Formats: sequence, C-alpha cells, structure tokens
Amino acid sequence: MNRFNPVLIVAAISLMTLVGCNKGDEPTAQTPPAGSSISDTAATPAATTSPGAAATPAKTTEFQGLQGVVTNTKVAVEAGDFTKAKGEFDKFEDFWSKVEDGVKAKSPTTYKEIEDKADEIEAGLKASAPNKPKLSTALGVLNKDVTSVAKP
Repeated sequence: MNRFNPVLIVAAISLMTLVGCNKGDEPTAQTPPAGSSISDTAATPAATTSPGAAATPAKTTEFQGLQGVVTNTKVAVEAGDFTKAKGEFDKFEDFWSKVEDGVKAKSPTTYKEIEDKADEIEAGLKASAPNKPKLSTALGVLNKDVTSVAKP
C-alpha cells in the first residue's frame, strides 16, 4: 500500500499537467464570405489573441458582428432600401452593448465618436426622407472607428 500512494500522486500530477497544457488549442477566426448575413457572422468561431491583447476571443466575434451590421446597413442604404437598412442597424446595439465598456476604457474619444455616429445613423434612418449620401458617409466613418478599436 505504501508503494501505491507515490504512484497515485505522480499520476494525478501528470494528469493535471496534461489537462493544463491543452488550454491553448482554440479555433481561429474565419472571415465570413462576402454577402453573408449577420447571423452567419455571429456563428463564426472566436479568434485567439496574444496574451495581453485588448480583444478577447469573444470580443473579437462581437466586433465582427458590429462590422457586419455596419456593412449590411451600408449596402442597404446604397441600394436605397432604407427599411432593410433600419432593420439591419437595429442589431447594432446588441453587439455594441457587449463591447462598449472595453472600447470606452481603451479609447474614450473613439467611444464617443461611435456613440455619436450610431445616434446620427439611427436618427437618419428614422427620417421620413433619409439622406442617402449623409448616411453612407456616417456608416463609413462608423466602420472605420469600429475597425480601429477592434484591433488588439
């Protein structure tokens, strides 16, 4: 029985070490194909980031979702389909609420710009006669800002 205890201890430590070493095998992000819907983007596996990076795997997926919403909204605006654009942009807050605190901490200026542009776009889409060039420009700026804070 005395010989069995050290073997059991070594086996337990070895097992814990092996389990701990397996933590780094996570899936990498894949960019959605052009024309994919936002629901396709939300299902994309999360990307791994280097230690100390600002974006976590889950946050990377949220940023991809934000970028997808902005892109889909801009496509609809440029096509003149403001009903579809409004429907797409209604999804913005769902993704934004999950990352906004991190963006605010990382870059308060960009956070304010994103908030202001989102409000401007939302108001523009609710207008009785939406201004296509103004909305398209605002969506371009919003996309640039979201992309800049999405980078680790």
